Amino acid sequence: MVRAGIAIGVGLALGLFASAAPVPSDAAPRVGYKIEGTCDGWPRLAIETQAGLCAGLVVGPAPGAFAGRQLRLPRTLVQLDARTWLVADLADWTRPRGVIWKLTATPGQPAQLQPLLTGLSLPHGLAIGADGLAYVGEMSRIFRFDPRAADPAATVQDVITGLPDNRLHDNRHPLSQFVFATDGALLVNVGAPSDQCLDANGARVGTDRCDQSEGEEATAGIRRYARLAPGRWDSRFTMLARGLRNSVALAVHPSGTVLQAENSYDFDDRWSPFEEVNRIEPGRHYGWPYCQDMATPTPGWSGVMDCASAAHTPPVALLPPHVAPLAMTWYQGAMFPGLQGKLLMSWHGYRSTGGRLVAFAVDAGGVPLTRAKATYPIYPSGSRPFGAGPAAQAQVLTPGWGRVEGVRPQGTPVGITVADDGALWVADDKNASIIRFAVDRP
Repeated sequence: MVRAGIAIGVGLALGLFASAAPVPSDAAPRVGYKIEGTCDGWPRLAIETQAGLCAGLVVGPAPGAFAGRQLRLPRTLVQLDARTWLVADLADWTRPRGVIWKLTATPGQPAQLQPLLTGLSLPHGLAIGADGLAYVGEMSRIFRFDPRAADPAATVQDVITGLPDNRLHDNRHPLSQFVFATDGALLVNVGAPSDQCLDANGARVGTDRCDQSEGEEATAGIRRYARLAPGRWDSRFTMLARGLRNSVALAVHPSGTVLQAENSYDFDDRWSPFEEVNRIEPGRHYGWPYCQDMATPTPGWSGVMDCASAAHTPPVALLPPHVAPLAMTWYQGAMFPGLQGKLLMSWHGYRSTGGRLVAFAVDAGGVPLTRAKATYPIYPSGSRPFGAGPAAQAQVLTPGWGRVEGVRPQGTPVGITVADDGALWVADDKNASIIRFAVDRP
């Protein structure tokens, strides 16, 4: 069910902290952010940032239990005008309680949240199309609507239907992320239904090949829906690429390059496997579940694919293990000249490598540059070498976003949007916050 809502005021209080009261099983306990002055007009968060940068709170959780919050699990956001944003709030992993919010935000004033669409199932992907309408990736479909209409719910139209009905406990990667290709086609992530294409007993799901990656269901890959006319896409799809465990971080460079940042296998090993950046090319197989890192067979599927052969397309760059990259965009803004053209990426992972906002120098096609002897940071301090393979050296914009009791939680950044003024707006989902990273001034 989708219905329109009414405006809700959200106050920004100094010294704001979330309650330690019990929360539902789909969410870990939350600890709010301490406020320390102002950041470019917004309440300054105690997040340690690169010199010249600071973090300002736009929306944060009011005191009380997680279940009572208005904004719960913000995932992505887009700007409508100088003061107005749309926010996709997943809200609940098990029930259709997702919301598309209209956020009105002005420095020095309480932010206003108005629910435009409610009762959604796992809304994540969010973009403004060439037609000016908002496109939303919900479980099993992509739809569009007019966020400026008097009754936004009445304008909802399906764009792509028939995506896998990815229930959380039946599918490890249920989110329908999408991007528009330079030719107008819709490129849609369909995540792998499992971690390694193994059943509960560790047996292969399939014999000669993984049924989940190669079968008619066409999971673990990126679908391409061709554009037929303005506002119309073919209901049939082709598989643009296979062997991709989870393509939530998906981006298209102005040059036409399609990049994917892979959330790799959930091995228990703290330092393995590495996450990946892949340049997506039609017809390629990127290895899931047969290969990991550059050319290493996975334990459950050893011998099925020659990971060092042309059958496997290796990543263009390795990322730190378990950082869980969930969003990417290239910076084109005036506020930070030093970031111009660089690839921005959110690391959502809960382990010591995650909880960061980073940037990468790129080539003319937007692909991260690699170097020998690259290292990656870990919390609470220090770094580790990648050791082997072409690794991208991250410029860490938030070196201190690890958990500090009474000061801040570990960051869980998801969506990144470059605002019209060049500031970076980031959705911090587990901490129910929208954060604005800006030039460091009061």
